[in-house]
This record gives sequence, C-alpha cells and structure tokens, in this order.
Amino acid sequence: MADKEPKKDVAPTNPRGIPYAPFVDKVEDYVTSRADVEATLKNFQEMISKYQFMEANQQRRAAGLKDKMPDIQKTLDTVRFLKSRKPGSDPIEATFELNDTLYAKAHIPPTDEVYLWLGANVMLSYPIDEAEELLSSKLAAAKQSLENCEEDLDFLREQITTMEVATARVYNWDVTMKRKEKNEHGALEDVAKDGTPNG
Repeated sequence: MADKEPKKDVAPTNPRGIPYAPFVDKVEDYVTSRADVEATLKNFQEMISKYQFMEANQQRRAAGLKDKMPDIQKTLDTVRFLKSRKPGSDPIEATFELNDTLYAKAHIPPTDEVYLWLGANVMLSYPIDEAEELLSSKLAAAKQSLENCEEDLDFLREQITTMEVATARVYNWDVTMKRKEKNEHGALEDVAKDGTPNG
C-alpha cells in the first residue's frame, strides 16, 4: 500500500479559481532586509500585472456577453411568438436580412419547427419546444456567466488595490530603513570624529 502524499497548501481563491492577493500587515513577514525589497517589489508588480491581464480578459468577456444576450433574447421572443400561433391562422409577412444590405420578404405560415444558427455557418432545424428550451438555457447560461464576470471584475479590482497597498507599504518600509541607516551612519561618523556620541 503506497503512502498518501500530504496535501500541499493551496492558496485561497474565489469560486472561479482566481487567487487572493496576499495582505501585507507586517512588512517584515515579506522582507527581512533591504536586500529583499527590490525582489519583493518586482514580485508584487508581476502579481498586479497578472491581475490587470485577468481584468482586461473579464472586461472583454463581459462585453461579448452583453452583445450576445439581446440577440438570444430576440430569437427566443420570436420562437415564443411562432409557438403561440394557432394552426390554420393566416401567414404573417416578415422582412428578414440576407446579408448586410440585402433584405427579403417572406410569408410565414404557422409552423412547428424553426432553424437556428449555431455559429460557424451551421444552421439546424429544431422543433419549436426544443428551440425554446435551448434558447432559454443559453440565455440563462449567458446571464450567469455575465454575473460571474462582474463578480470576478469586482474581486480583481480589490486584489489590485490590495497589491498596490502592499507595494506602497514595502516601499515606505524601505524608505524608513534607508533613513534609519543614514542616521545611524551619521551618528557613527560623529562618534568617530569626536569620540563621543552627538546627542
């Protein structure tokens, strides 16, 4: 029987796997000496860049979903309208787009099937009930995805702010340590000149 490997500590993430930024309460937990400052600041800047990259991707994704949802809703409304028509009722006249500048008129009798574009120049015939179910589920999935995108965008903005605060704390700690070293160095020089501390 093989020994089970111990679980590695996994960084906490949001529900979609985006890691939380480390909160720097004590700079000394991240930086032990001034020599570590540059590497730590570089690491924090890389993390900020990664969060900003994820933020830009989420913004594009949200914009795409916002563009797509009205089309899904219009198609769903049309399918529901066609479903509501009674057999034997008069055909309706519709104008539909063949391409960007070309339209055609059609007489549409009551029907029990519709053709839906699936993408990549593929159209498929569906019974009206199945088309309605498919479009309803696509619309619900798009709404959920948009909600998740917006939640992730808020989360990413918080993480970027946290990292910017952490960067400022490490930078300020470094400035304080430089001053302290300068003052100590100046005091040592005074002692060397006079033989007594200046104070």
